[in-house]
Amino acid sequence: MTVPSAGRSKIATRFGIVAASQPLAAQAGARILERGGHAVDAAIAANAVMGVVEPEMNGIGGDLFAIVALADGTLHGLNAGGWAPSGLSASTLVSKGVHEMPFEGIHAVTVPGAVAGWEALHSRFGRLPLTEVLAAAVFYAEEGFPVSDIIAGRWATWCDKLAADRHAAGTYLPGGRAPRSGELFRNPDLARSLRLIASNGRAALYEGPIGAAILQLMREHGGLMTAADLREFEAEWVKPISTTYRGWSVYELPPNTQGIAALMMLDLMEQFPLADCGFHSAEALHVIIEAKKLAYADMLRHVADPRFSDAPVPAMLDKSYARLAPN
Repeated sequence: MTVPSAGRSKIATRFGIVAASQPLAAQAGARILERGGHAVDAAIAANAVMGVVEPEMNGIGGDLFAIVALADGTLHGLNAGGWAPSGLSASTLVSKGVHEMPFEGIHAVTVPGAVAGWEALHSRFGRLPLTEVLAAAVFYAEEGFPVSDIIAGRWATWCDKLAADRHAAGTYLPGGRAPRSGELFRNPDLARSLRLIASNGRAALYEGPIGAAILQLMREHGGLMTAADLREFEAEWVKPISTTYRGWSVYELPPNTQGIAALMMLDLMEQFPLADCGFHSAEALHVIIEAKKLAYADMLRHVADPRFSDAPVPAMLDKSYARLAPN
Protein backbone atom coordinates (compact mmCIF):
# COMPACT_ATOMS: atom_id res chain seq x y z
CA MET A 1 0.00 0.00 0.00
CA THR A 2 1.26 3.45 -0.90
CA VAL A 3 1.06 5.89 1.99
CA PRO A 4 0.55 9.54 0.95
CA SER A 5 3.34 11.83 2.09
CA ALA A 6 1.16 14.89 2.61
CA GLY A 7 -2.43 16.00 2.88
CA ARG A 8 -5.24 15.46 5.32
CA SER A 9 -6.94 12.12 5.88
CA LYS A 10 -10.69 12.07 5.55
CA ILE A 11 -12.67 11.84 8.77
CA ALA A 12 -15.45 9.30 8.36
CA THR A 13 -18.59 8.66 10.40
CA ARG A 14 -21.41 6.28 9.65
CA PHE A 15 -24.01 8.83 10.72
CA GLY A 16 -23.53 11.34 7.89
CA ILE A 17 -21.23 13.92 6.35
CA VAL A 18 -20.69 17.49 7.51
CA ALA A 19 -18.61 19.85 5.38
CA ALA A 20 -17.34 23.14 6.79
CA SER A 21 -14.30 25.35 6.33
CA GLN A 22 -13.36 24.91 9.99
CA PRO A 23 -12.88 21.47 11.61
CA LEU A 24 -14.50 22.49 14.92
CA ALA A 25 -17.69 23.39 13.06
CA ALA A 26 -17.74 20.15 11.10
CA GLN A 27 -17.12 18.22 14.33
CA ALA A 28 -20.03 19.97 16.03
CA GLY A 29 -22.35 18.99 13.20
CA ALA A 30 -21.15 15.39 13.15
CA ARG A 31 -21.74 15.04 16.89
CA ILE A 32 -25.32 16.25 16.44
CA LEU A 33 -25.84 13.50 13.84
CA GLU A 34 -24.40 10.93 16.25
CA ARG A 35 -27.00 11.99 18.82
CA GLY A 36 -29.85 11.36 16.41
CA GLY A 37 -30.26 14.89 15.12
CA HIS A 38 -31.64 15.73 11.70
CA ALA A 39 -29.27 17.00 9.01
CA VAL A 40 -30.80 20.43 9.62
CA ASP A 41 -29.87 20.22 13.31
CA ALA A 42 -26.30 19.45 12.26
CA ALA A 43 -26.26 22.31 9.77
CA ILE A 44 -27.45 24.80 12.41
CA ALA A 45 -24.85 23.52 14.89
CA ALA A 46 -22.06 23.86 12.35
CA ASN A 47 -23.30 27.28 11.23
CA ALA A 48 -23.40 28.55 14.81
CA VAL A 49 -19.85 27.36 15.51
CA MET A 50 -18.65 29.01 12.29
CA GLY A 51 -19.96 32.33 13.60
CA VAL A 52 -17.78 31.85 16.68
CA VAL A 53 -14.55 30.52 15.21
CA GLU A 54 -14.61 32.54 11.96
CA PRO A 55 -15.85 35.89 13.31
CA GLU A 56 -14.29 37.81 10.43
CA MET A 57 -16.73 36.12 8.03
CA ASN A 58 -20.26 35.94 9.44
CA GLY A 59 -22.37 35.23 12.50
CA ILE A 60 -25.76 35.84 14.09
CA GLY A 61 -25.78 39.34 12.61
CA GLY A 62 -25.66 37.92 9.08
CA ASP A 63 -28.08 36.13 6.76
CA LEU A 64 -28.94 32.52 6.00
CA PHE A 65 -29.88 30.71 2.81
CA ALA A 66 -30.64 27.00 2.62
CA ILE A 67 -31.92 24.23 0.39
CA VAL A 68 -33.07 21.09 2.22
CA ALA A 69 -33.30 17.91 0.15
CA LEU A 70 -35.38 15.20 1.80
CA ALA A 71 -35.09 11.45 1.25
CA ASP A 72 -38.33 11.47 -0.76
CA GLY A 73 -36.73 13.80 -3.30
CA THR A 74 -38.59 16.96 -2.31
CA LEU A 75 -36.68 20.23 -2.02
CA HIS A 76 -37.38 23.08 0.38
CA GLY A 77 -35.73 26.47 -0.11
CA LEU A 78 -35.33 29.05 2.63
CA ASN A 79 -34.42 32.69 2.11
CA ALA A 80 -33.49 34.30 5.42
CA GLY A 81 -31.77 37.34 3.96
CA GLY A 82 -32.65 40.37 6.05
CA TRP A 83 -34.24 43.43 4.53
CA ALA A 84 -33.04 47.03 4.65
CA PRO A 85 -34.45 49.33 7.33
CA SER A 86 -37.84 50.70 6.28
CA GLY A 87 -36.59 54.26 6.72
CA LEU A 88 -33.64 53.78 4.38
CA SER A 89 -34.28 55.03 0.86
CA ALA A 90 -32.31 56.60 -1.96
CA SER A 91 -33.69 60.03 -1.08
CA THR A 92 -32.79 59.57 2.59
CA LEU A 93 -29.22 58.69 1.70
CA VAL A 94 -28.94 61.66 -0.67
CA SER A 95 -30.18 63.95 2.11
CA LYS A 96 -27.28 62.68 4.22
CA GLY A 97 -24.79 63.38 1.43
CA VAL A 98 -24.53 59.74 0.34
CA HIS A 99 -24.98 59.46 -3.45
CA GLU A 100 -24.12 55.77 -3.95
CA MET A 101 -25.28 52.71 -2.09
CA PRO A 102 -22.69 52.29 0.70
CA PHE A 103 -20.76 49.02 0.97
CA GLU A 104 -19.75 49.64 4.58
CA GLY A 105 -20.83 51.68 7.57
CA ILE A 106 -24.14 51.84 9.42
CA HIS A 107 -26.26 52.37 6.29
CA ALA A 108 -24.98 49.12 4.78
CA VAL A 109 -26.41 47.14 7.71
CA THR A 110 -29.58 45.11 7.08
CA VAL A 111 -31.82 43.23 9.50
CA PRO A 112 -30.03 40.04 10.61
CA GLY A 113 -31.66 37.00 9.03
CA ALA A 114 -29.64 34.07 10.37
CA VAL A 115 -31.47 33.51 13.65
CA ALA A 116 -34.89 33.67 11.98
CA GLY A 117 -33.52 31.15 9.49
CA TRP A 118 -32.35 28.84 12.29
CA GLU A 119 -35.80 28.90 13.88
CA ALA A 120 -37.62 28.33 10.58
CA LEU A 121 -35.42 25.34 9.76
CA HIS A 122 -35.47 23.94 13.27
CA SER A 123 -39.23 24.23 13.77
CA ARG A 124 -39.85 22.40 10.49
CA PHE A 125 -37.18 19.70 10.53
CA GLY A 126 -35.33 19.73 13.86
CA ARG A 127 -35.32 16.74 16.20
CA LEU A 128 -33.07 17.87 19.04
CA PRO A 129 -33.74 20.87 21.33
CA LEU A 130 -32.08 24.10 20.25
CA THR A 131 -30.17 24.20 23.53
CA GLU A 132 -28.38 21.01 22.46
CA VAL A 133 -27.92 22.13 18.86
CA LEU A 134 -26.23 25.39 19.94
CA ALA A 135 -24.26 23.89 22.85
CA ALA A 136 -20.96 23.59 20.95
CA ALA A 137 -21.11 27.21 19.77
CA VAL A 138 -21.83 28.37 23.33
CA PHE A 139 -18.92 26.31 24.63
CA TYR A 140 -16.36 27.66 22.16
CA ALA A 141 -17.54 31.23 22.67
CA GLU A 142 -17.33 30.97 26.45
CA GLU A 143 -14.34 28.68 26.99
CA GLY A 144 -12.41 29.80 23.92
CA PHE A 145 -10.82 28.10 20.93
CA PRO A 146 -7.32 28.19 19.42
CA VAL A 147 -7.41 30.55 16.45
CA SER A 148 -6.31 28.74 13.29
CA ASP A 149 -3.66 29.99 10.87
CA ILE A 150 -5.82 31.22 7.98
CA ILE A 151 -8.41 32.84 10.24
CA ALA A 152 -5.69 34.63 12.21
CA GLY A 153 -4.25 35.99 8.98
CA ARG A 154 -7.59 37.30 7.78
CA TRP A 155 -8.44 38.68 11.22
CA ALA A 156 -5.26 40.76 11.24
CA THR A 157 -6.26 42.51 8.01
CA TRP A 158 -9.33 44.03 9.74
CA CYS A 159 -7.49 45.62 12.66
CA ASP A 160 -7.86 49.23 11.51
CA LYS A 161 -11.61 48.94 10.99
CA LEU A 162 -12.11 47.08 14.26
CA ALA A 163 -10.07 49.65 16.16
CA ALA A 164 -12.29 52.45 14.83
CA ASP A 165 -15.29 51.16 16.83
CA ARG A 166 -15.04 50.76 20.58
CA HIS A 167 -17.45 47.84 20.71
CA ALA A 168 -15.67 45.92 17.95
CA ALA A 169 -12.24 46.69 19.38
CA GLY A 170 -13.28 45.63 22.88
CA THR A 171 -14.44 42.24 21.59
CA TYR A 172 -12.19 41.39 18.66
CA LEU A 173 -8.90 43.10 19.55
CA PRO A 174 -8.10 41.69 23.01
CA GLY A 175 -5.04 43.45 24.36
CA GLY A 176 -5.28 45.92 21.47
CA ARG A 177 -4.44 43.47 18.67
CA ALA A 178 -5.88 40.60 16.67
CA PRO A 179 -5.31 37.12 18.14
CA ARG A 180 -2.37 35.27 16.64
CA SER A 181 -2.46 31.73 15.32
CA GLY A 182 -2.82 29.24 18.14
CA GLU A 183 -3.88 31.80 20.74
CA LEU A 184 -7.06 31.18 22.69
CA PHE A 185 -9.91 33.57 21.88
CA ARG A 186 -13.03 33.91 24.01
CA ASN A 187 -16.21 35.83 23.26
CA PRO A 188 -18.38 35.79 26.43
CA ASP A 189 -20.87 38.34 25.06
CA LEU A 190 -21.56 36.09 22.09
CA ALA A 191 -21.89 33.12 24.43
CA ARG A 192 -24.60 35.00 26.35
CA SER A 193 -26.41 35.88 23.12
CA LEU A 194 -26.32 32.28 21.91
CA ARG A 195 -27.69 31.10 25.26
CA LEU A 196 -30.58 33.55 24.97
CA ILE A 197 -31.32 32.30 21.45
CA ALA A 198 -31.12 28.67 22.57
CA SER A 199 -33.64 29.36 25.35
CA ASN A 200 -35.97 31.87 23.70
CA GLY A 201 -35.56 31.30 19.96
CA ARG A 202 -35.85 34.14 17.49
CA ALA A 203 -37.62 36.38 20.05
CA ALA A 204 -34.29 36.85 21.84
CA LEU A 205 -32.95 38.77 18.87
CA TYR A 206 -35.95 40.29 17.12
CA GLU A 207 -37.92 41.32 20.19
CA GLY A 208 -35.52 40.86 23.11
CA PRO A 209 -32.23 42.08 24.57
CA ILE A 210 -30.09 41.31 21.51
CA GLY A 211 -32.34 43.40 19.32
CA ALA A 212 -32.33 46.18 21.90
CA ALA A 213 -28.53 46.23 21.76
CA ILE A 214 -28.64 46.41 17.96
CA LEU A 215 -31.02 49.36 18.06
CA GLN A 216 -28.88 51.12 20.66
CA LEU A 217 -25.88 50.78 18.36
CA MET A 218 -27.99 52.09 15.48
CA ARG A 219 -28.82 55.21 17.49
CA GLU A 220 -25.17 55.76 18.39
CA HIS A 221 -24.13 55.68 14.73
CA GLY A 222 -27.10 57.43 13.16
CA GLY A 223 -28.64 54.27 11.70
CA LEU A 224 -32.29 54.02 10.67
CA MET A 225 -33.28 50.51 11.77
CA THR A 226 -36.33 50.38 14.04
CA ALA A 227 -37.88 47.89 16.44
CA ALA A 228 -40.58 47.21 13.84
CA ASP A 229 -37.94 46.37 11.22
CA LEU A 230 -36.65 43.64 13.53
CA ARG A 231 -40.00 42.44 14.88
CA GLU A 232 -41.68 42.08 11.49
CA PHE A 233 -38.92 40.14 9.76
CA GLU A 234 -39.68 36.52 8.82
CA ALA A 235 -37.66 33.97 6.92
CA GLU A 236 -39.37 32.97 3.67
CA TRP A 237 -39.87 29.47 2.27
CA VAL A 238 -39.32 29.59 -1.50
CA LYS A 239 -39.31 27.14 -4.41
CA PRO A 240 -35.76 26.46 -5.68
CA ILE A 241 -34.97 27.15 -9.32
CA SER A 242 -32.84 24.80 -11.42
CA THR A 243 -31.04 23.96 -14.61
CA THR A 244 -29.27 20.90 -15.95
CA TYR A 245 -25.57 20.58 -16.66
CA ARG A 246 -24.53 17.58 -18.77
CA GLY A 247 -27.32 15.47 -17.30
CA TRP A 248 -27.04 16.70 -13.71
CA SER A 249 -29.82 18.76 -12.13
CA VAL A 250 -28.51 21.76 -10.18
CA TYR A 251 -30.68 23.84 -7.83
CA GLU A 252 -30.36 27.34 -6.41
CA LEU A 253 -32.59 29.78 -4.58
CA PRO A 254 -34.55 32.24 -6.72
CA PRO A 255 -34.09 36.02 -6.72
CA ASN A 256 -33.39 38.08 -4.67
CA THR A 257 -30.39 35.77 -4.23
CA GLN A 258 -27.54 35.53 -6.71
CA GLY A 259 -28.07 31.81 -7.26
CA ILE A 260 -29.47 32.30 -10.75
CA ALA A 261 -26.06 33.58 -11.87
CA ALA A 262 -24.48 30.20 -11.03
CA LEU A 263 -27.15 28.40 -13.05
CA MET A 264 -26.64 30.73 -16.01
CA MET A 265 -22.89 30.10 -15.84
CA LEU A 266 -23.52 26.37 -16.12
CA ASP A 267 -25.81 26.88 -19.11
CA LEU A 268 -23.11 28.93 -20.82
CA MET A 269 -20.27 26.55 -19.95
CA GLU A 270 -22.28 23.62 -21.30
CA GLN A 271 -21.92 25.10 -24.78
CA PHE A 272 -18.17 24.40 -24.77
CA PRO A 273 -16.13 21.14 -24.69
CA LEU A 274 -14.49 21.87 -21.34
CA ALA A 275 -13.43 18.24 -20.84
CA ASP A 276 -11.31 18.47 -23.98
CA CYS A 277 -9.62 21.66 -22.77
CA GLY A 278 -7.99 20.08 -19.70
CA PHE A 279 -8.51 20.85 -16.05
CA HIS A 280 -7.52 24.44 -15.17
CA SER A 281 -6.14 24.97 -18.64
CA ALA A 282 -6.06 28.49 -20.04
CA GLU A 283 -8.84 27.55 -22.47
CA ALA A 284 -11.09 26.17 -19.72
CA LEU A 285 -10.48 29.10 -17.39
CA HIS A 286 -11.22 31.53 -20.21
CA VAL A 287 -14.63 29.93 -20.79
CA ILE A 288 -15.44 29.92 -17.07
CA ILE A 289 -14.40 33.55 -16.60
CA GLU A 290 -16.35 34.77 -19.63
CA ALA A 291 -19.40 32.77 -18.52
CA LYS A 292 -19.23 34.42 -15.12
CA LYS A 293 -18.96 37.88 -16.64
CA LEU A 294 -22.02 37.35 -18.82
CA ALA A 295 -24.09 35.71 -16.07
CA TYR A 296 -23.26 38.38 -13.52
CA ALA A 297 -24.08 41.15 -16.00
CA ASP A 298 -27.60 39.76 -16.32
CA MET A 299 -27.87 39.12 -12.59
CA LEU A 300 -26.89 42.70 -11.75
CA ARG A 301 -29.36 44.04 -14.31
CA HIS A 302 -32.41 41.97 -13.36
CA VAL A 303 -32.16 40.52 -9.86
CA ALA A 304 -33.74 42.51 -7.03
CA ASP A 305 -36.31 42.04 -4.29
CA PRO A 306 -39.21 40.27 -6.03
CA ARG A 307 -41.64 42.35 -3.94
CA PHE A 308 -40.62 45.35 -6.01
CA SER A 309 -39.15 43.94 -9.24
CA ASP A 310 -39.81 40.85 -11.36
CA ALA A 311 -36.73 39.11 -12.73
CA PRO A 312 -37.40 37.22 -16.01
CA VAL A 313 -36.26 33.92 -14.50
CA PRO A 314 -37.63 31.54 -17.20
CA ALA A 315 -36.02 33.57 -19.96
CA MET A 316 -32.70 33.82 -18.10
CA LEU A 317 -32.60 30.03 -17.66
CA ASP A 318 -33.73 29.17 -21.19
CA LYS A 319 -31.06 26.99 -22.83
CA SER A 320 -31.60 28.76 -26.14
CA TYR A 321 -30.59 32.02 -24.44
CA ALA A 322 -27.25 30.48 -23.45
CA ARG A 323 -26.68 29.35 -27.04
CA LEU A 324 -26.84 32.99 -28.14
CA ALA A 325 -23.61 33.76 -26.25
CA PRO A 326 -20.62 34.56 -28.49
CA ASN A 327 -18.23 31.66 -29.05
